[in-house]
Amino acid sequence: MTPTPCRTERIRALNDEFRAEGLSTGRWVITHGVAALGVELMALAVRRVRRFDGFDPADDPWGEHDFGAFDLAGERLFWKIHYYDPSLCSGSDDPADPAVTARVLTVMLAREY
Repeated sequence: MTPTPCRTERIRALNDEFRAEGLSTGRWVITHGVAALGVELMALAVRRVRRFDGFDPADDPWGEHDFGAFDLAGERLFWKIHYYDPSLCSGSDDPADPAVTARVLTVMLAREY
């Protein structure tokens, strides 16, 4: 499916709502590496993802706000949103439609990538 400005805006809005406010269908995954930083730093990482606004064309070429990177406690962290069908068995047919999309946001150490 070819991205259109309206479709991209809808995906971006759904991603921002999900990431920042927990709205939309989806789940968060925290990798073992991030969990090993300890509860306080893990909570700080989640807060940083929720408040992330450092989007640029190099990391967000489609304008969907589905990836970010930041430094925390001497570590480089990445977060990424993937789009699945509601059963989480395959990719979503349309990430702009929350009725057919489950978002999965993964927070990881860059070295875990």
